[in-house]
Amino acid sequence: MRSMSVESAVQVIHQGRRELVEEACHSYTRKRRVLIPEDLKHVIVDDQHGLLYCYVPKVACTNWKRVLMVLTGVAGSRQDPLEIPANEAHIPGNLRTLSEYSTSQINQRLRSYLKFVFVREPFERLVSAYRNKFTRSYNTAFHKRYGTKIVQRHRLDPQPEALERGNDVSFEEFVYYLVDPATQREEPFNEHWERVHSLCHPCLIHYDVVGKYETLEQDSRYVLQLAGVEDQVSFPASSKSTRTTGDMAAQFFHNISPFYQKKLYNLYRMDFLLFNYSVPAYLKFR
Repeated sequence: MRSMSVESAVQVIHQGRRELVEEACHSYTRKRRVLIPEDLKHVIVDDQHGLLYCYVPKVACTNWKRVLMVLTGVAGSRQDPLEIPANEAHIPGNLRTLSEYSTSQINQRLRSYLKFVFVREPFERLVSAYRNKFTRSYNTAFHKRYGTKIVQRHRLDPQPEALERGNDVSFEEFVYYLVDPATQREEPFNEHWERVHSLCHPCLIHYDVVGKYETLEQDSRYVLQLAGVEDQVSFPASSKSTRTTGDMAAQFFHNISPFYQKKLYNLYRMDFLLFNYSVPAYLKFR
């Protein structure tokens, strides 16, 4: 028997992922609601190539935005995505989002464009967000906006300096903040720790490709091939030596009590189920 081509093997993988999302949506969500423009703020549109990309922070979204800037021409003469500085990739308004279109334009694009999203193991993504936003001295905006609130609410006897700066939030305090019901009552989660389920609505939008951070290179190539642009732009190879891994996540969760591990798992449960991530072996409530 002829062995399957790499191409069809990749197709089978993606078909399996799509079916799994559909089954999880069917099993775990109650009533389907109607999409509103507000739901589509994370869906980037490339009208030239008929692409819809829902970006998830901490899942290679900077590089995908760079690639889309090259494809849509916003990058000017720059053809190598890595020539675009990261901060430029995140400037609002550089790329259009689906929420900016009229209802009929939205529906037409949802029907006919290639729709894709990239996901990541939920707790690795969460640890990555924590490391990036709370342990880097340059992220003062996050320290002020979220850190001070976390210290005030979830630290027993905070020092005045910590209350003022919010720059030494521990992972444990971050977890308390996430599982505290008051947090979400006040405002939606920041996009860096919001669930993919809430950012990209995979039960309402039927994505053609669910890419994974774990197979980023392969899946990105597949998307660019499907889009027919693999000769115009290539997805940057990863150069990160400090990227968050499962082992790293395990270390961060070591101090979290089983009670809070379970609460946190429940918060991200839908992302685990939709995208076929198993409960991490390092968790203690299993």
